[in-house]
Amino acid sequence: MPTSTNKAHRSLAVLDLPKRINVLITYASGVVAGMTGNPSFPTPSPALATVTAAIADLQNAETAALARTKGAAATRNAKRAVLVTLLQSLRMYVQSIADQNAENAPAIIQSAGIGVKKTPARNPRVFAALAGANSGTVKIVAPSAGQRASYDWQSSPDGKTWTDLGTTLQAKTTLTGQTAGTVLQLRYRPVVKAGASDWSTPVTITVK
Repeated sequence: MPTSTNKAHRSLAVLDLPKRINVLITYASGVVAGMTGNPSFPTPSPALATVTAAIADLQNAETAALARTKGAAATRNAKRAVLVTLLQSLRMYVQSIADQNAENAPAIIQSAGIGVKKTPARNPRVFAALAGANSGTVKIVAPSAGQRASYDWQSSPDGKTWTDLGTTLQAKTTLTGQTAGTVLQLRYRPVVKAGASDWSTPVTITVK
């Protein structure tokens, strides 16, 4: 029968860096404020004092650029790059802390003034038989055995008499033309350079 798996989630710290310099300065200042004295971040890396100094440098460079001081725009851009690099390093530090406490990771990340993105972590593929999109169709999937493996497939109506279904280079195959209501047992074995493995434990499916 079809096998279902649950998806675990990892909370990712993401920087939403504004393009406008004044807004970026406000954003960076918010990150520093969020992490200052925050018990979740006992030893920020890089040090918050270093980030604060970079914010001040960018602010001064922006002021000079707005005054159209010669060469100020290039200096401002360089100072922006420094600050962005520091913020990216802080994000990685925050992520490392959050990964140690997955249950509270979103709150930990947000307390640093950084955004959160949840991404599904796919569980490893298991051997399963699934009803296809069309009646009489069965999709079979199995865990990968590596790039150079092939896969032998068999079906049986009773688990005793097995019929070869062919060999594929991918860890999946599709049966077509099956009679709806038929109960099938299916199994596979990966074949690698060292030879064929044992046949898998069969899975059972009723054809739809």
